[in-house]
Amino acid sequence: MEELIGRLVANIGVDKATAEKAVGIMLDFLKKEGPPDTVQTLLAKLPGAEALMAAHAGEAGGMFSMGGIMGVGTKLMGAGLSMGQVQGVAKEVIAFAREKAGEDTIGEIVGAIPGLSQFV
Repeated sequence: MEELIGRLVANIGVDKATAEKAVGIMLDFLKKEGPPDTVQTLLAKLPGAEALMAAHAGEAGGMFSMGGIMGVGTKLMGAGLSMGQVQGVAKEVIAFAREKAGEDTIGEIVGAIPGLSQFV
């Protein structure tokens, strides 16, 4: 996960702590919204992903948090990201996941989550 965190720091311009939160939020979103078996295949190829998700579970959710693509966007902005940074983080996380798990796995996950394809 350090490689991905480093890419977010370098390419999106966020600090390491914010990058870690953002990755935890994004991966948790994929786990909750994506096809379980396919997401588990992805997480198995991302050492440290489960620990990062656990460390940031419930980040910036709040009492009235919503689910889906809007919910993850709200959580990411609550973690301190601008809308542009949210889009950049989504693209970087999906690109990294594609490198590690392959196009078929990521295509299935993105295709199963309504609205996600617009951001990646």
